[in-house]
Amino acid sequence: MQRLLHIVIYIVASSLIAIADDVDSLKTMKEYYMNTITVTGTRTPKSLDNSPVVTRIITAEEIKKIDAANIKDVLLSEIPGVEFSFSMNQQVSMRMQGFGGMSILFLIDGERMAGETLDNIDFNRLNIDNVERIEIVKGAASALYGSNSVGAVINIITKRESALWAVQLNTRFGSRYGEQRHGGTISMKQGKVTNIFNLQYDKQDSYTVYDRATAEGNQARKATPVYGSHHWNFREKLLFNITDKHQLTARAGYYFSERNSSPQQKDRARDFSGGLRYTGQLSEKGNIDIGYTADRYDKSDYYPEIDKDYLDYKNVQHSLRAAYSHTFDDSLIATFGGDAMNDYLKSYQFSADNDHHSQQTADIFAQADWTIDNHWNIVAGLRADYFSHHGWEIAPKLAAMYKIKNINLRASYSKGFRAPTLKEMYMDFNMANVFNIYGNDQLRSERTNSFSLSAEYLKKYYCIVLTGYYNIIDNEITTLWDNSLEGGRGAMKYQNVEGTDLTGIDLTLMARFPSGINAKVCYSLFHEFPHKGVPATSDSRPHTLTLQLDYLKKWKHYTINPVINGRVLSRAHFNTINSTYDGYEPTLAKEYTIWKFSLLQKFYDAVTLTTTIDNIFNYRPRRYQYNSPFTLGTTFSVGLAVDVEKIVKLL
Repeated sequence: MQRLLHIVIYIVASSLIAIADDVDSLKTMKEYYMNTITVTGTRTPKSLDNSPVVTRIITAEEIKKIDAANIKDVLLSEIPGVEFSFSMNQQVSMRMQGFGGMSILFLIDGERMAGETLDNIDFNRLNIDNVERIEIVKGAASALYGSNSVGAVINIITKRESALWAVQLNTRFGSRYGEQRHGGTISMKQGKVTNIFNLQYDKQDSYTVYDRATAEGNQARKATPVYGSHHWNFREKLLFNITDKHQLTARAGYYFSERNSSPQQKDRARDFSGGLRYTGQLSEKGNIDIGYTADRYDKSDYYPEIDKDYLDYKNVQHSLRAAYSHTFDDSLIATFGGDAMNDYLKSYQFSADNDHHSQQTADIFAQADWTIDNHWNIVAGLRADYFSHHGWEIAPKLAAMYKIKNINLRASYSKGFRAPTLKEMYMDFNMANVFNIYGNDQLRSERTNSFSLSAEYLKKYYCIVLTGYYNIIDNEITTLWDNSLEGGRGAMKYQNVEGTDLTGIDLTLMARFPSGINAKVCYSLFHEFPHKGVPATSDSRPHTLTLQLDYLKKWKHYTINPVINGRVLSRAHFNTINSTYDGYEPTLAKEYTIWKFSLLQKFYDAVTLTTTIDNIFNYRPRRYQYNSPFTLGTTFSVGLAVDVEKIVKLL
């Protein structure tokens, strides 16, 4: 594995050096990338080049290049250290350098999402068809976003069309598993009103994977069925410009999912969401942002033979937020605000005597963004959150950036917390008649102290970013076996444990040349230090690498863009709870690498044809486990995107 990494890095580095002296005709890296506006790290718009908070941005152009079908494809291709795997009953789980799904906060246009399964959101809700960009801030961000923003915040920013009208249609077919994806976006602007409607449908059939032959022959091969599913996503956004300085945004959404978990039963999920947001400039230097969001996420069991659908889970969140920003002398931006939320949960995992619980939260926060001079920028913030079940949480942060010539130096400290959820406090669930799992209403919040240092070198066609981080986790919330329960028979119970220290390094090398050649190499190193000698239990891999090389060539009516993208993952040694729940046993996650080639062709800047070969080296694991890719080998897909407005202009 190490030799393979060295070879790959050598090839990419040699290619960059060979083309470094190309003609000076296109945008530089700074013009192309660093002037991108970001809002997630500071909650106020700043150019990426001037943000003291390290932020990774994935643009819509980058999403198209990798031919991503969903948010999992995007994150796996662009962010090293991210892994998706199967949990119980093939539910999808996410990990990012030691942090699980509950510690990674997903936002859509800055708003939270309701619902979870096995501590992960429903990733199929995250439609990437109408995404403008995705902003990722690693480390604790509770000073801005409160609970759950312990390991990272991933903010999906949707598009805001400005053309008089636009119709964009897309379709995609895969060679295996019956993969299909169809959708489109319709937007219209009339006077002060802009309307954007997006629809997306995708499906995948069930299939079966087989372990490779063992010493006992093919009869000993284990067969694992993989559940198929289909999903619908509807999104509506209405923007009304009251004046040049005041805007109202109304949005509504509906999501439906059905999974073929068995011939007799199908798992269903639905989500209804809506919101209203007002943004305005109250004075030359004062801006206000007020929003209300409602989100209801349901899960049910559908039985086709009797045509009955039984609701067994409902999470409803109502949120109200407000923020005011004021600029003093063009060097200091002060932001004040607050949020309030009512969280209601009805679940099959609660006691039959009390199958629903609710919690109210409220917070206030303040932040100062001070540009001292051309070299220094400092951001300091403080947030206080109140939870009706266990009181207050305080989260500070301090970030600083020093700029000198082509170098940006950043340092930050932030405190994060994850308040216990209603499920963790009140669970009373029989686990397949094997054991019970109980909640704990005495749980304390999980807390994190996050430190990071970053150096960024940017010159003409190159960008190099090196970031080191250290996270200290205390009061970690997990389930442990308690022999005192069930009359001495024992059961699982949510408890606070000592915690873990997580540390690592991220290295990103990017190059963009006038010749049309673009390259990106991202490497991540991760290590876990459990407190008080507890065995390392994180199955995040210590070394991960993502690579991308593409060539863009444009003619008058034709553009070609071949892209090769790869992921290299090292093996991981960790510990899992043994079958008797009284100790740990060592286990291993095998190393692997997967590569993908895509060819994008654009005709008259209106029709895009994408052909893709995924897993081009036909990798298949010897054994299919929860943390191995459930692939049958090389697959092919073809996609077509049409911009109807541009075609009409050509006629």
